[in-house]
Amino acid sequence: MSQTPRFRTILSCTLLVVSLGAVATACGEPDTHPLSATPFDAAEQISFNTPHSGGKKVDPDKPLEVTTKDDSGRITDVTVIDGSGHFLAGELSADGSRWRSTAPLSAGAKYTVKVSTEDSDGSPGSRTLTFETAPAKRLLTVAFGPKAGTYGVGQPITADLSLPVKDKAARQVVERALKVDSQPSVEGAWHWVDDKKLHFRPKEFWPSGATVSASSNLQGVKVSNKLYGGSSKGLKLTIGDRIEAITDAASHQMTVLRNGEVINTIPVTTGKPGFSTRNGIKVVLAKEYFVRMRGTSIGIAEGSSESYDLPVYYATRVTWSGEYVHAAPWSVGSQGAANVSHGCTGMSTSNAQWFFNTVREGDVVKVVNSAGNEMDPFGNGFGDWNLDWDKWRTGSALVAGGGTGAVTNPVDTARLRPQV
Repeated sequence: MSQTPRFRTILSCTLLVVSLGAVATACGEPDTHPLSATPFDAAEQISFNTPHSGGKKVDPDKPLEVTTKDDSGRITDVTVIDGSGHFLAGELSADGSRWRSTAPLSAGAKYTVKVSTEDSDGSPGSRTLTFETAPAKRLLTVAFGPKAGTYGVGQPITADLSLPVKDKAARQVVERALKVDSQPSVEGAWHWVDDKKLHFRPKEFWPSGATVSASSNLQGVKVSNKLYGGSSKGLKLTIGDRIEAITDAASHQMTVLRNGEVINTIPVTTGKPGFSTRNGIKVVLAKEYFVRMRGTSIGIAEGSSESYDLPVYYATRVTWSGEYVHAAPWSVGSQGAANVSHGCTGMSTSNAQWFFNTVREGDVVKVVNSAGNEMDPFGNGFGDWNLDWDKWRTGSALVAGGGTGAVTNPVDTARLRPQV
């Protein structure tokens, strides 16, 4: 009786060994399609709709297609990359018979196409080819502004396009390719001023001491039918101290702040009734040591009681229509007490010299409590900051309903003349 269990145990072990041996034999069968097999040349298996011999260049307006020649195999993967390392998006059919690009080709670019296949037996194949696209006949380039240098915290970045772009989808292509980088980083957005001009500004003024760069990634990119991006020069700026000059037309005083601290208070005169200075935020456009200002340039008849012809010094321009902060020695008696100018902000010669030497392009000049109109956002200088952030963002083509390019309160450029 005691031998029976032992016999069963030995028999069970024997069966287990036999079973394991069967498994080992099955796993040891030779693999007819090893993963390490060298892929065969798939040249006879697939075809391309692009010329890849003879040096002929491909029309970038046509999609790239890779197809199988018969039912003997299928395409398993396609990778297309240009000379800059950018991948071309595409879609492979469910049955593996066709791959087609879903993004436009770039113009004047060299591409490398790598295709993986397998035949009816599952053996892997591959094929690599290169081709070049023809250069574009119409190029869209970008000129960034202002010129390189150091600017105030209110300076917008401008982008002037070589050709008009009206279609919203095309504007989205352009806007995505225009890059602005800031250190430290800021939240900002582009705003389409019109069909050929964009402005970029941050949500708040630039941080003092920031470095800002603007660049375009449009080269070779399809913007619209037959229109491609061209090469454009980038821009680098630095931002200086935060200088803000706030003029209260009611108290006839200008308060100048540097980085939030008051550094000067100046008695001034602003525009009298009928010539009231514009309210709102302006940005220093230029500094001109000497300007000849004539009443006839703003429509005042020569010989009338309002006529003037004056040499003006230390003139800091804030609008293209001729509004300045400048020396006005003839009105010193009214400065700090009354508004007697034709729209400019006047001060003593010594104060104007100090202001001229203190501010730079891009610094902020704000007027409050004037009877004048509001500063135009566009067309008469940089009034960009007079749009709140939500309104500003509606000018972006990447925001729903934005990028219409309508100019708010366009200015009559025929009247862009100095005034005192």
